[in-house]
Amino acid sequence: MSKVRVRYAPSPTGLLHIGNARSALFNYLFARHFGGDFIVRIEDTDTARNVAGGEASQLDNLRWLGLDWNESPDKGGPYGPYRQLERLDIYKKYAEELLEKGYAYKEYRENSSKYAIRFKVPQDVEYSFKDIVRGELKFQSKDVEDWVMMKDNGIPTYNFAVVIDDHLMEITHVLRGEEHITNTPKQIMVYQAFGWQTPEFGHMTIIVNEQKKKLSKRDKNVIQFISEYKAMGYLPEAMFNFISLLGWSPAENQEILSHDDIIKSFDPNRLSKAPAMFDKDKLAYINSKYIKMLSAEKLAESARPFLEKEGIHIPSESWLLLLVGILQDRMTHIGEIVSLYRAFFHDEFHLSDEAYQFLVENNASHILEAFHKHLEQSNFTSESIEPLIKQTGLDTNTKGKTLFMSLRIATTGDMHGPSLPISLALLGRDLVLKRLSETIEKLRGEA
Repeated sequence: MSKVRVRYAPSPTGLLHIGNARSALFNYLFARHFGGDFIVRIEDTDTARNVAGGEASQLDNLRWLGLDWNESPDKGGPYGPYRQLERLDIYKKYAEELLEKGYAYKEYRENSSKYAIRFKVPQDVEYSFKDIVRGELKFQSKDVEDWVMMKDNGIPTYNFAVVIDDHLMEITHVLRGEEHITNTPKQIMVYQAFGWQTPEFGHMTIIVNEQKKKLSKRDKNVIQFISEYKAMGYLPEAMFNFISLLGWSPAENQEILSHDDIIKSFDPNRLSKAPAMFDKDKLAYINSKYIKMLSAEKLAESARPFLEKEGIHIPSESWLLLLVGILQDRMTHIGEIVSLYRAFFHDEFHLSDEAYQFLVENNASHILEAFHKHLEQSNFTSESIEPLIKQTGLDTNTKGKTLFMSLRIATTGDMHGPSLPISLALLGRDLVLKRLSETIEKLRGEA
């Protein structure tokens, strides 16, 4: 095999969609697995749809995902330029060559000297190619009408420009979505007209939602842009892992794979012929696994901006480390720390009937009073709270569920939750003492 060269060729029309990210990722994996080159090329000839910053947005989000490339508009390279609008003279030259050879003809606009150039489709020719994903595919020329190569404004159409670019950039393999299958015979026509070698094509299946319908940008039930996942606190390593499984499966049947493991395992023969389902629960699961792998320090650093944006006061670094420590196992994305924090720190301290009844039935007043007394005399750190709980148990001759649940209910309002000493340290001395006093007063009133 000659050196593998593949490309991802987005239009600078906005944000990086999950489907485009999948195309970029599979090309990247193909190149890196076979020790080849990955090229990013910008198809910007649809000027009406181009948006300011669209190219930069694409590249920034690809970098965030963990992709790098050998050639691109920002890196340069020996096959540039890498923007189609900077290659118009090249397309014009090759279009004129096809006109001279009789493979194309001019189509004048009515009452104008301006003309488009159409490719003259041969009669009774069969076009076939071996698709990397789908096997042998065949098309008949009679099913394809003469098609426009160059518009009358001098801008090439996709099917012409892509062949010129791929040939001149020595692209060996073209991996793209299945919507391009019907474009392939038109492109093969151009390769054959010039006598050029055709690259190998592979058309990846569509991505569907959980209702098995093709993922549409209008589908509001699925978050579809990489920048949105980034803003919510999804980890790039998890997104890389998840997207790699949208239409490909490793031989080891594993779901959690590192960046380098995925490159090593990537086998184009294992690209799926069936539609790839975008499973939101699977993404949440994979991301939660990656969050669990983070150190407390790294998670605290990542979580801080989300808390600060919501105006949540962080009294100290040690407090933040305690917070992420008890919430780490519950998070599916880092931004979720805000809702988990709010669920933990109730705006209003309220005891459910079941929780209050537990205190009454276990005659908990003396437990709460003893703990209140110990807390008042302590320096109240996460390290000092646990010995105080044990001492309260000794003083009141209680232990286990009666001791711990009574204290948890009277301080957090919950019957179950994370580590009690850490929970109390996060709530803070003043709030814990206040809630204990309120609960004690309520129980006294009951008596």
